[in-house]
Amino acid sequence: MKIIVVLGQTATGKSDFAVDVARQINGEIISADSRQVYKGMNLGTGKITKKEMLGVPHYLLDVINPSKVFTVNDFQKKALKEIDTIYKRGKVPIICGGTGFYIDAIVNGTMFPDVPPNKKLRTELYLLDAIALSRYLEKLDPERLKTIDKNNKVRLVRAIEIAKALGKVPKVIANKNNFELLKIGLTLPPEILKERIYTRLLSRIKKGMAKEIENLHKGGITWKRLHSFGLEYRYVSMYLQGKFTKSEMIEKLNTEIWHFAKRQNTWFKRDTNTIWINPLKKSDKIKVMKEVKRFLK
Repeated sequence: MKIIVVLGQTATGKSDFAVDVARQINGEIISADSRQVYKGMNLGTGKITKKEMLGVPHYLLDVINPSKVFTVNDFQKKALKEIDTIYKRGKVPIICGGTGFYIDAIVNGTMFPDVPPNKKLRTELYLLDAIALSRYLEKLDPERLKTIDKNNKVRLVRAIEIAKALGKVPKVIANKNNFELLKIGLTLPPEILKERIYTRLLSRIKKGMAKEIENLHKGGITWKRLHSFGLEYRYVSMYLQGKFTKSEMIEKLNTEIWHFAKRQNTWFKRDTNTIWINPLKKSDKIKVMKEVKRFLK
């Protein structure tokens, strides 16, 4: 089975590029984004709109209420089912997203440790801040700490939970699926990416990102839960609670999104099989489409 993967840092234009590819090759898109699976989280996650889809079917968007937990195992099961369905219809599955962990779960068939939630432990851990959680994890499993987002309390808590249950967080077991893969990575010069991140942030705020997050809270999603989604949800929630001014929120958020983009780049650049292109260069796009069509023959 042949699958195309479109990956890259935030704000590089992955969604639009994937739609362009899908329309040329009769493809359908599976989103690989750990936050876009949640309903009502649209502006804050940069979720593609119906209009922007241009008629191309998309899957694994808006699958669960944000009050509920959706794990990488859940994502893997649903994504593999969608891939099979798309393939049986004679279409080309296209994985598109910026969550490296999710992409690996699909294309590598990675198996993850099956440790059930420990509610008592989680309650205790969520009382700690990210710095304290990082120190806690370092004592249990310093190797896992090296690969985790130290600002993401959800990931830190889960890693501690697994480490306490199993002694340490085991290395994921690669159980490769029988896929033929073409990985296309989108990359932009740092100065251009920085500008796009800032411009997009201002656009989202203008469109009502703060109102969207406020509505989630009014709908029953706690500040604590919103904070756990990171980035936009963390800093906008703090702004809505009066902990930041609007200008402070924008400044901190812009900085954190840039740091996140750099972490994404480090993750994706590990794979030497990815074809990297600048989506702003017409020649790069023409060249990679030729490669796509050669791959599908």
